[in-house]
Amino acid sequence: MTDGSNDYYTGYMKMPILTTKLYIPPPRSGYVLRSRLTGMLHEGLNRKLSLILAPAGYGKTTLASEWLAGSPAPSAWLSLDEGDNDVARFLSYLIAALRKLAPELGESVLGVLQTPQTPPVEWIMAHILNELDGMLTERCVIVLDDYHVIDSPDVIGAVGLLLERLPSQLHLVMTTRTEPKLPLSRLRARDQLTEVRTADLRFRSDEAAEFINRAMELQLDGKELELLGARTEGWIAGLQLAALLIKGQPNALQALDAFGGNHPYVLDYLAEEALNGQDPGVRSFLLRTAILDRMSGSLCDSLLDWERESSLSGSGQAMLEQLERINLFIVPLDAERRWFRYHHLFGEVLRQRLLAEEGKHAAAELHIRASRWYEENGCELEAFQHAAKAGDVDRTACLAEAGGMPLLFRGAVAPVLAWLGSLPDRELHARPSLEVMYASALLMKGDLMKAVLHLESAEKALQAMPQDVRTSDIIGHAASIRATLAVSRHDAETILSQARRTLAHLHPRNQAVRTATVWTLGYAYQLQGDRAAAEEAYSEALAVSQTIGHGMIALMSMLGLGLVRQSDNQLRAAGDWYRRVLELAGDPPLPVACEAHLGLGAIYYERNDMAAAEQHAAEAARLAPLLQHTDRIVACKLLQAKVKLANNEAKEAAALWTEAEGLAKNYRFTHQKKGLAAMRTALLLSKQQHDQAAGLLKHDEPTISLAKVFLANSDASAALSMLVDLRHDAEENGRSDELLQLKAIQAIALHMQGNKDEAVSLLLEVLTEAEGEGFVRLFLDEGPPMEELLLETAKRRQLPDYIGTLLAYFRQSAECAHNSQVRRAAGKQLLIEPLSSRELEVLRLIAEGLSNTEIASRLFLALSTVKGHNRIIFDKLQVSRRTEAVARARELGLL
Repeated sequence: MTDGSNDYYTGYMKMPILTTKLYIPPPRSGYVLRSRLTGMLHEGLNRKLSLILAPAGYGKTTLASEWLAGSPAPSAWLSLDEGDNDVARFLSYLIAALRKLAPELGESVLGVLQTPQTPPVEWIMAHILNELDGMLTERCVIVLDDYHVIDSPDVIGAVGLLLERLPSQLHLVMTTRTEPKLPLSRLRARDQLTEVRTADLRFRSDEAAEFINRAMELQLDGKELELLGARTEGWIAGLQLAALLIKGQPNALQALDAFGGNHPYVLDYLAEEALNGQDPGVRSFLLRTAILDRMSGSLCDSLLDWERESSLSGSGQAMLEQLERINLFIVPLDAERRWFRYHHLFGEVLRQRLLAEEGKHAAAELHIRASRWYEENGCELEAFQHAAKAGDVDRTACLAEAGGMPLLFRGAVAPVLAWLGSLPDRELHARPSLEVMYASALLMKGDLMKAVLHLESAEKALQAMPQDVRTSDIIGHAASIRATLAVSRHDAETILSQARRTLAHLHPRNQAVRTATVWTLGYAYQLQGDRAAAEEAYSEALAVSQTIGHGMIALMSMLGLGLVRQSDNQLRAAGDWYRRVLELAGDPPLPVACEAHLGLGAIYYERNDMAAAEQHAAEAARLAPLLQHTDRIVACKLLQAKVKLANNEAKEAAALWTEAEGLAKNYRFTHQKKGLAAMRTALLLSKQQHDQAAGLLKHDEPTISLAKVFLANSDASAALSMLVDLRHDAEENGRSDELLQLKAIQAIALHMQGNKDEAVSLLLEVLTEAEGEGFVRLFLDEGPPMEELLLETAKRRQLPDYIGTLLAYFRQSAECAHNSQVRRAAGKQLLIEPLSSRELEVLRLIAEGLSNTEIASRLFLALSTVKGHNRIIFDKLQVSRRTEAVARARELGLL
């Protein structure tokens, strides 16, 4: 972007940040530094909040900038506008502003905010505030200017969290026309609030005199000043407008006597008079640039017909500098004075006058010119917004699609969704491309039902349209949304049919949608067990997405390749892919990192590294709720349950399984049915409840779990009969991971039948494949029957190191199980009331050294809730401090 904006970009989506929103405006030229007000603000610096609240035109922004100009405290500034009601945009700008105080703040959070689905505000704010708290070394100030434009509940909630958990080194200043929805009464009661309101901001007679005679270069006498003060009631905007009105008038009293009444009406009159008093060139410039939120010389030039309008002379930059010199309600936005904005009140009057004099068509044409300028300067979002204001649906749609990478895929879901929602139904129904775009945006926001309605409407309209290249591309885009909807249902057949339909219809240049569709093909092939085809599709999607900058599909493709490797028992290669995803996902990570943590957790579990497995499972579980409409949270609970059971914590494992089953039932996650049954079987078999395990499973549906139940009941023949069929099916369909497990269990069944040689031979085959990748739980989870078979196999003196290692793990596991039982028995005797699973979770995080704030962030709890858990834990352990709690818990075997 040119003309004063910088090249700072947020996240992989490359959405530009406008630095003009982050610049502290200099004090208004000639304004009086009012020590009575700046003194109030300075005295309140150690409080949480300074609130400057008054109607328009009272100098709220000027007061804040005057105070900061004379304050030694480092400061940051964020000028808010209506577009900042998009929570992702607001938080991006908030981080960018705070980086002036803490340059390293929020690098990875910015990446999260540029994804189509923004995580919960609480999660983002917790990360921002935790980072900020450790980075600020001195007292600092952050200003939220024009906060009254904010009406989004999400943004209001974010500001509420900012204020509630404000680091002690940071002070918040807020300028607003209306009372903010914040706990002001509580802040007053705690002496954490400084308030500057309308009565404080009114100019006193001496201040008005100095402003009029010095800043506005007039020489009014006492009577004239008295009348001016009475007419404006100390209202700063009124003073300035009145001064502009009477400049050059031979009789100031007569001019001042021409208006009266309260200031809202005075404003219209004075602004009109100030506008009418300008020469034709200045007046034309003011009206034509009124549609801009921010102005630069080049941008203004694009709106004006310098050659055709004889009243205009010079250039846009020269005109802006002239307006600043005559103090005509223009505010500089950067140190170089290349970007400006009009005072909000004056801008509103100018826009009203533009519409009254030249009409909507002229205003729309100006918006189109602004849109073209922004497009030429690489600011697609601003170009899109001006096109939308112009009512040019075709141009707005074209900019939303933005060539190879639509705005939807670059974090601009909210503004695109807002524009589409503002269009009348007849406009949408007449344009299937917009209905499809609407469906895509709604899908990204998680509103699946509404997305399907718009998709159906588009598909119906497309049937009646002539089939050309454009129509074909829209059909392809609609089919790609259908394929994506099927991914969350794990519906391979629908994914394949819709993805193939997409690729058959989509325009070759529509790379963003095409690449996402190729990824869905990979997932469908993976569901069907065709891993070679899945790998090919994922590799293609990865290569193209990296070329066009589609970061999310690149990450998803890497995850797919990791899953393929893991399914082929290539644990090392799979782990490499997962770690690469985590490196790119940042810290805090994008929600998609959940799948990488799940994969690594499963790998570490297989290698019997339970500490690492538990850590990755917990990280996955924290991220899973951020992935809307997916069953990942169930998968996380099941992995955590497996780890707990392996650690001889059967009660905790059962509780996790119950949570997982409840979630699967409530949200109809049928794809997790097999995993739930396997975990339930393992829990029952661990308690020697063989009959219950047998009753849980359908005997006419062969599964590995049922084969294990037969073996537990010493029915090796039934197990072998089933295992032969299962193994044949796994071999035919290339399910390498399942096949390896089936062969291990089959070896146990053969050994139980007395076929030692065949059993040992088959187990050696399994061991040979498993050794290079470090498999442990594959054998350890089968318990004593596998240990016996390993002892028998060891006699053959093949793979002695690997077999010796596995047997050592068996001995260690038996010792851990015994010690765990002893500790639990002692703990039950010594604790009057046992700790709940949530209290144990908090206790473990305390033992890791996490603060209450960090624990709240990790567990998505309120800080007060964590403190409540602490009190209960201390009471149950009969201690008074954290260190004592950890020591006592270790004594009782709770840690």
